[in-house]
Amino acid sequence: MSLPNARSETHPAGPWHPGEVAIQAHVGVAGRMAELGPRVIRDHLIDQHRAFYAHLPFVVLGTVDPAGEAWATVRTGAPGFLDAPDAEHLRVRAAPLPDDPAEGGLADGAAIGLLGIDLATRRRNRLNGTVACHRPEGFAIRVAQSFGNCPQYIRVRTAPEPVPAAPVAAQVSDHLDARARALIEGAETMFVASYAVGADGTRQVDVSHRGGPAGFVRVGSDGVLSMPDYAGNRFFNTLGNMLANPRAGLLVIDFASGDLLQMTGRPTVILDAPDCADFPGAERLWRFAPRTVIRRPGAWPLRFAAPATARSR
Repeated sequence: MSLPNARSETHPAGPWHPGEVAIQAHVGVAGRMAELGPRVIRDHLIDQHRAFYAHLPFVVLGTVDPAGEAWATVRTGAPGFLDAPDAEHLRVRAAPLPDDPAEGGLADGAAIGLLGIDLATRRRNRLNGTVACHRPEGFAIRVAQSFGNCPQYIRVRTAPEPVPAAPVAAQVSDHLDARARALIEGAETMFVASYAVGADGTRQVDVSHRGGPAGFVRVGSDGVLSMPDYAGNRFFNTLGNMLANPRAGLLVIDFASGDLLQMTGRPTVILDAPDCADFPGAERLWRFAPRTVIRRPGAWPLRFAAPATARSR
């Protein structure tokens, strides 16, 4: 994903910033990505993506709070709560959530990342841009970049059941307790927010999906998470952001109870990890040291059954 003033005039990188290019070069695909990027990353929503968002019951957001911390979160509503009135904007009709730490990054003009994901079909679309209009009934996003993603590693879940939200007060900590560890270690789905900063100070935010079999994320005795990076589209949006700017936010959803676990902290990208073999299928690793941990019990008003075992990649 491009950042202002981040391109080289003699060796154009296409729509990629230096962090992304560094990892692309490390794996030998920088030239191919420079050619591919302009063809697949658009500055608008194509018609099929505009229609896609209109059918979703939730969307994942990535924001940056006033202290510069990245947060991943969700907004939920009946299908139709997302709509694209034109190719340059996406509207999210969802009221502010005061207990959500990501709310502080939703001011007018703020950089934002968004992931639309359909767990039943494994289809997803990512975009980033700026908050164009934040109002009590929701907000709009002015699209800067939009692109599709492959369906690998999405755990298939069908027939979400809406339930009345019954959240209790958010629980804030500076470390993972036993419940948080158990949720992470049993998770098959996770979302990560990250961002890079251009030479002129402009932020570009990304939020992405990470998935795998239960236990694909490991928690060390020091509370640091170790996460595999599997083969994908070779864009390296998330890892490139982390390499350029070691700040990230994680979201883990308890799909059965509606509990949300949000963390912000410091990521470390390990391109040639000696213990990569301990994570079957991983090409590299990254680690995440939580700085702030927030549990919001019952905050998500959707419930999903356990994921299907087939087509899990």
